[in-house]
Amino acid sequence: MSHRTAVVAEATWPLRWAGALLCLAVAAIHVVDQGGLTTTRDPAYIGIAYHVLEIAAVIAAVLLLLGLVRLGWLLAAGVALGPLVSYILSRGPGLPHYTDDIGNWTEPLGLVSLAVEGALLLLSVPLFVRSLRRRP
Repeated sequence: MSHRTAVVAEATWPLRWAGALLCLAVAAIHVVDQGGLTTTRDPAYIGIAYHVLEIAAVIAAVLLLLGLVRLGWLLAAGVALGPLVSYILSRGPGLPHYTDDIGNWTEPLGLVSLAVEGALLLLSVPLFVRSLRRRP
């Protein structure tokens, strides 16, 4: 690792930690929302999506902390964007076989989730783009 690379890595360390913590917060919020780690929501595709999101969030956090920033920030952006889009779809037109949340825009845990995911998206996208401008 060159001196310049080491300096850049040190400068991004607080941002990587922030991203990792936000990813873990997304995972925790969705574990709480589904009723625990071993619970799966209905319909099955929603439950599976929750588990995939939680696993992806933990992986993104680990990647960021290990310094694999390009992949980490890309996955973190997906961890943020996926639930944001799902929130809009589930509260708006609804999803197939899942209409329980239509119109439920002010659910407290949903609003917390939106805030965390929004912050993660605002952090991860510019840092992912910046990682593309650097040599691998």
